[in-house]
Amino acid sequence: MTKEWLKVLVAAFFEVGWVIGLKHADHALEWAGTAAAIFISFYLLIMAGNKLPVGTVYAVFVGLGTAGTVLSDILLFGEPVKVEKLILIAILLVGVAGLKLVTDEAEGERSS
Repeated sequence: MTKEWLKVLVAAFFEVGWVIGLKHADHALEWAGTAAAIFISFYLLIMAGNKLPVGTVYAVFVGLGTAGTVLSDILLFGEPVKVEKLILIAILLVGVAGLKLVTDEAEGERSS
């Protein structure tokens, strides 16, 4: 995994944080944390998009963020576990991994 893909992974982690914050923040400090997570998430996404193909970066970011948010809802907030949901998350993650595997990292640098 290159440094740029690590940025996408960390950006997706912060995406999960700000999505949870948008739903559950009640106090000024929680809202500040949510705002910081939004800034960090998009900053890292933009930085990774400078070196990697933007379409692939965005698809991976959204896929990981979606999977992380659904899993966080299950693990942290008692969302009911449905086998169908877990299967669809697994399919999503296979698609995200596939996009990363077939992406030529030099392709993003040529388009800049």
